[in-house]
Amino acid sequence: MDMITFSGPPSSGKTSIIMKTIESFIRREIKVGVVKFDCLFTDDDLFYQKLNIPVRKGLSGSLCPDHYFVSNIEEVLDWGKEQNLDILITESAGLCNRCSPYINDVKAVCVIDNLSGINTPKKIGPMLKSADIVVVTKGDIVSQAEREVFTMKIESVNPKATILHVNGLNGQGAYELSTIVYDDKHHIDSLEGKKLRYPMPAAVCSYCLGETRIGKKHQMGNIRKIDLGEKL
Repeated sequence: MDMITFSGPPSSGKTSIIMKTIESFIRREIKVGVVKFDCLFTDDDLFYQKLNIPVRKGLSGSLCPDHYFVSNIEEVLDWGKEQNLDILITESAGLCNRCSPYINDVKAVCVIDNLSGINTPKKIGPMLKSADIVVVTKGDIVSQAEREVFTMKIESVNPKATILHVNGLNGQGAYELSTIVYDDKHHIDSLEGKKLRYPMPAAVCSYCLGETRIGKKHQMGNIRKIDLGEKL
């Protein structure tokens, strides 16, 4: 079984892109399943069920979705193997733009919205910078010049990635994406001993543990203070 991780900022079109890509897999009789990771709520699993494919979802609740992802990914892989899948797709929440859910030797795809702002690629951390493939959505709404400038911005932060423009509504470009992300000779049997491409966001402080009071005396653990310059 091969494994692919999709991530990207909220509302960038991840689910639409995945569904169109899955349709290409189904037409080629490739068995695919999806595990959707999110925080508080998602009904994306219902859309996947309409494609008659195995699907599960996991909600991180009060935990960072990346930490939740890496704590459960081994069990997710085992589930995919039990389903006798050819491809297991995991969809990350990708909420803070600092997310880094990618694993070495597992194909990584970042979905980014062409309408999100010209400097957005510079604002996204490892989620974009360490991706193998960057999928740009909603490019049909902007001009050719804007698409080219946005592509250049992506290349400036991740020059090694393959960049594709895919339409999540009509599926244009989805077949090309499906041929790139899937390699029938590449198999993931176990994740034990494998490493993340980049460390997870640091989050071990008193507020992580449920503290609600404001003040220095209530702040412990991994705390970073803003530099406001010298006091007058």
